Amino acid sequence: MQLDTRRSGTVLALGTAQTLAWASSYYLPAVLAQPMAAAVGLQGAHVFAMFSAALLLAALIGPFAGRQIDRHGGRPVLALSNLGFAAGLALMALSEQPASLMLAWALMGLAMGAGLYEAAFATLVHLHRQDARGMITGITLIAGFASTVGWPLSSWLAVQWGWREACWTWAALHLLLGLPLNLSLPRRGAAAPASPPGGSAAPAQEARGGQGRAMLALALVFALNGFIATAMAAHGPRLLQALGLGMAAAVAVAALIGPAQVAARLFEFGALRRVHPLQSARLATLAHPLGGLALLLLGAPAGLAFGLLHGMGNGLLTISKGALPLVMFGAQGYGQRQALLLAPGRVLQALAPWLFGLALERWQGQALWLSTGLGLLALLVLLRMRPHSSSPSA
Repeated sequence: MQLDTRRSGTVLALGTAQTLAWASSYYLPAVLAQPMAAAVGLQGAHVFAMFSAALLLAALIGPFAGRQIDRHGGRPVLALSNLGFAAGLALMALSEQPASLMLAWALMGLAMGAGLYEAAFATLVHLHRQDARGMITGITLIAGFASTVGWPLSSWLAVQWGWREACWTWAALHLLLGLPLNLSLPRRGAAAPASPPGGSAAPAQEARGGQGRAMLALALVFALNGFIATAMAAHGPRLLQALGLGMAAAVAVAALIGPAQVAARLFEFGALRRVHPLQSARLATLAHPLGGLALLLLGAPAGLAFGLLHGMGNGLLTISKGALPLVMFGAQGYGQRQALLLAPGRVLQALAPWLFGLALERWQGQALWLSTGLGLLALLVLLRMRPHSSSPSA
């Protein structure tokens, strides 16, 4: 009971800190980009370009942060990320010129690379090794409400006092809430299992080769799904309108995505918790193409189904990104490995709003064929992987 209580406390602390981290970084530009840009003499697109650059920087810093978590645990890395977030947000609030705003977003990129889900998942694996899967789900259940909290709070603060004061508030929350929560995490993790004695070099080399192929396959899957998720987040309502939904209906369908994500994570925590993560990842990857085909073939009446399926798939995929590398490759070196797996996805996420926007301008609603096709490609890659092997089948 004491162990369960301690683990529940860790999940609650990390989940709350992750909600703060996502709400004050990833979900910040949607609300504050326009007033932020106007204050320094830029267009909103320039701020989104800075945000994209921050995502690229996060992809570069992620493997280094993961390696530090593997060696020293997540407590110091996550605590430093709170300081980075606070510094970046404070510099945003002080920015009067584009250069200082650009530097602020660079600090945010460093903090995101060391302070979002990858770091939280690696922290749990460092602490609990193979037992971390359920705790990963718990964190995503809590932090799944980051946009629900972040968008309204940023908007309310900006309306009441201004966008600079909103940034100051988020910076203060990192110091007064996020930092103490991350410092409350346990210092030591479970002992790493000893390497098996004996064995020839040839089988070990073959295993490494199989693991390398599996890592490339998973990196591709995570990148494709990351592109789809970011494209839908940036252009979802506009895409739905291009496919025949009215403005109110498109916004209503888009609003269902968040609750659908949380519902899917609850389903994973219950019915799917004993299912191999590869099977869960296949179900999750199927969801967007299935909803996309329904919407493309049936039109506006399938809008509700599309929103629910896309949201559920996205919710499950967040867990798969943490649980699947753990089950397939083990806990040893998890932090660095997982950051490497997700780095290509960070790059595609940074490009997704621009690339899918171009597709939407050229093809209108038929641009959904692009994301549907990418989802089917990711599914094919997953179908070629064996649940109990670290390499794709021949």
